[in-house]
Amino acid sequence: MVGSAIHRQLLNGGYRNVIVKSHSELDLTDQEQVRRFMGQERPQLVILAAAKVGGIHANNEYPAEFIYQNLMMEANVIHEAWRAGCRELLFLGSSCIYPKFAAQPMAESALLTGILESTNEPYAIAKIAGIKLCESYNRQYGTDFRSVMPTNLYGENDNFHLDNSHVIPAMIRKFHDAKVNGDASVTVWGTGKAMREFLHVEDMAAACIYVMGLDKQHYQSVTEPMLSHINVGTGVDVTIRELAETVGKIVGFEGEIVWDTTKPDGTPRKLMDNSKIRALGWQPKFNLEVGLKATYQWFVENQGQFKAQ
Repeated sequence: MVGSAIHRQLLNGGYRNVIVKSHSELDLTDQEQVRRFMGQERPQLVILAAAKVGGIHANNEYPAEFIYQNLMMEANVIHEAWRAGCRELLFLGSSCIYPKFAAQPMAESALLTGILESTNEPYAIAKIAGIKLCESYNRQYGTDFRSVMPTNLYGENDNFHLDNSHVIPAMIRKFHDAKVNGDASVTVWGTGKAMREFLHVEDMAAACIYVMGLDKQHYQSVTEPMLSHINVGTGVDVTIRELAETVGKIVGFEGEIVWDTTKPDGTPRKLMDNSKIRALGWQPKFNLEVGLKATYQWFVENQGQFKAQ
């Protein structure tokens, strides 16, 4: 989802020598494949958007896959990029790197100051390792490897699998299927009290390009090396209950929303402090309702590819 959005925006921005590979073409968990690729292409700049991702259910069910695959991808890409002479790299992390009970909004300085949310701890540890890899290569080798920590993302090309997706695509899929089937109710996990912040993928892609100094309209954006990671968010959050009601309205579902309180809420609140990136001159363009409408429209137009899931 994020990689394709970054690719689109780079092409729209006039960049032509952009190399992309799908998982079937290049397995980033295979060190030899990554080494061969980096050695052949010798990229000037690398954006690592690939990751093994999922919601609470997927993180709970497949913790070994989440920590192993993400650690391997990060280690292989970051090390082999450096080995091939690449001096600039962008690593995409996650807001789950911060402690479960971090002060809100969560500032970059909250990293490693408390225990993590148990449901996604393996994934979070892998992402923290990616940040520290970038910091360590910068310190030892003088590279300019940067890390951005997005809040919860959604949008075009999201994963709408009913079991393994994040909250917004899962809700869109559930409410849409219920509307089509004429169901009287939709069941949503948790109490609905947890609060989450959401960022449209086009805003995230724009932030990545901005942070790497690739935005030709704002080239003065971020040209100095960054010492550590930087948050990317909207600065606005909603309860999961409010989110469900909004998605239901946009989809056109008129039935009842039932809350399964036997299922976990996850972290009580995850609001990012995005003051640092705003101070650099970047800000998001999508508000949540506009972004949800665009995402639902994309889902309806492409739902054929999700029917077997």
